[in-house]
Amino acid sequence: MSRHRQAWHALTAGLLGVALLAGCAQSVDPIERLGKKAAQRVRREPATPGEPAYRRWGLAVPLPPAPRVPARLPAARTAGPGLPPVVDRVRTRDRVVFLTYDDGAEQDPRFVDMVRELRLPVSLFLTDSVVGPGYGHFARLQAVGATVQNHTLDHSALRGLPYAGQRAEICGQQDKLKSRFGVRPRFFRPPYGTYDTTTLRAAADCGLSAVVRWRASVEGGGDLTYTRGEPRLQPGDIVSVASGESTDLSLRARTTRLLRETQQRGLTVARLEDYL
Repeated sequence: MSRHRQAWHALTAGLLGVALLAGCAQSVDPIERLGKKAAQRVRREPATPGEPAYRRWGLAVPLPPAPRVPARLPAARTAGPGLPPVVDRVRTRDRVVFLTYDDGAEQDPRFVDMVRELRLPVSLFLTDSVVGPGYGHFARLQAVGATVQNHTLDHSALRGLPYAGQRAEICGQQDKLKSRFGVRPRFFRPPYGTYDTTTLRAAADCGLSAVVRWRASVEGGGDLTYTRGEPRLQPGDIVSVASGESTDLSLRARTTRLLRETQQRGLTVARLEDYL
């Protein structure tokens, strides 16, 4: 074979190799070529297309809708003139419970999907020092139907503090949430559930209409505990779901357990703001 022919074959082989390498480079996982944000959207798609939302989130049957016209009974008494009521249950004949989430420590994007797909009417009691730079996550939850409520600026135990200190904690978070979400909260949850008459006066002066505690709570392991009364879910119960990345189960897993228990008791989930 002549030198010219050998050189021609070598050049052709090299070009073919480059073409093959270029083809391999384009055959990488399509998700990688979509970019980080698009990849996250793809990976969030359900494993089984067309599967009902309730099954994707671990429920055997869908949640019944809450009554369109809430059955309200007389509201709880206040501690004095001009003070907001303190509630851990709602007085109603409707077979509903209310899901509330505290602090804002756990910011799982998939929880936003869960709230949207199941149309869960949840209430978020946010603490500024806990949420930190994560307000965007809760804006997304608000956009899919969650409501935002007040849980103080710094999660300080309020009982026994002077009026000025309590007012600063409560009104400061009112202003913060109004600037972030465009809506001034109606409800206040005192950190650790503790309060005194000064707390109620400060809450009223900050424009809050109710102090919301809870009768049932879901701890990190997913178990329900009760502050008083019968140890099982009952109509009108306000449930507090613990938030925190160090807990045993994710926020989604804890919520699924709670929803299963709700269904077993013949109850469904309603929006707290519709009943208070």
